[in-house]
Amino acid sequence: MNDLIRRNPVWTVVIALAAAVLLYFIVAPWSSGMEEVLGRKQIFLNAVFNGVTLGALYFLVASGFTLIFGLMKNVNLAHGSLYLLGGYLGYEVSEATGSWLFSFVVVFIAVALLGVVLQYTVFRRMEGEDLRQTLVTIGISIVLADIMLWLWGGSSYQILSPDWLRGPVELPLVAAVRGDDIYFLRYPSVRIAILVASIVLGILMWLALNRTRIGMLIRAGVDDRDMLAASGVRVQIIFMVVFAFGAGLAGVAGIVGGTFQSVVAGEDMRFLLASLVVVIVGGMGSILGAALGAVLIGLAEQLGSVYAPTYSVVFTFLIMAAVLAFRPQGLMGR
Repeated sequence: MNDLIRRNPVWTVVIALAAAVLLYFIVAPWSSGMEEVLGRKQIFLNAVFNGVTLGALYFLVASGFTLIFGLMKNVNLAHGSLYLLGGYLGYEVSEATGSWLFSFVVVFIAVALLGVVLQYTVFRRMEGEDLRQTLVTIGISIVLADIMLWLWGGSSYQILSPDWLRGPVELPLVAAVRGDDIYFLRYPSVRIAILVASIVLGILMWLALNRTRIGMLIRAGVDDRDMLAASGVRVQIIFMVVFAFGAGLAGVAGIVGGTFQSVVAGEDMRFLLASLVVVIVGGMGSILGAALGAVLIGLAEQLGSVYAPTYSVVFTFLIMAAVLAFRPQGLMGR
């Protein structure tokens, strides 16, 4: 962490100040005369938590994308299709088995196997050919989108969360005051669970890449795969495992998206674009950058939709434009 602060002193100060202001608005007591129970503070808190949990979903999609695109330099523009396929498969498995958690296991394995097929048949034969990878994966995404539209139609599907995650949970944050009564913020349990799971997953991924032997081999293979191969390491197998893991994460994110939003045709392009923006803002190949970029984009979308709905879409691209103008490698990129 000290090395990170030394490398990015300006951005560390900016992020710390932004976090302090946000924390003040969340914790500080507001006047009780604003509105009764649904006061402005509750609206603000809901917008913030919606933005953070949406950022958690974006992180799940973008973390797989940053492994494949940012770290391995494979331009996989079919990543959004993997997300949508995971959502549809998750819906079918959860409906057939009645188990929400079991659908995560099945979908991760199924989409990861599809990722192995893509790595072996497409990217292994086109290493370093960015234009060919782009064109081929665009074609694959179109084919997958048409197949999914044929199988599931244009209807939207909602994946039901288990009973123990339904309903709201009361958070220790004052949302409104009415006389002597204090009302705490109530927020959907499933979104809190997904946020916690995303944080744990992000920490584990960072530790795996930076503190384990397999992470060292992955980073060495990206920097100089010929030298790593000459040392006896089977680089293609390592890259295939990483690609499969990134694809599996996209499939799992499809279940998450279908749980607190919906699964519908066209979401593949939305989440592909969101992943690109998150990776550009956060920095190529950086798990911490993907987390930071996902939270920034999620907050910009949700706060914008509440306080400036006409221009909410613009805020996302303003953030991306500012990062490209002043720090082209991304907030946490090197």
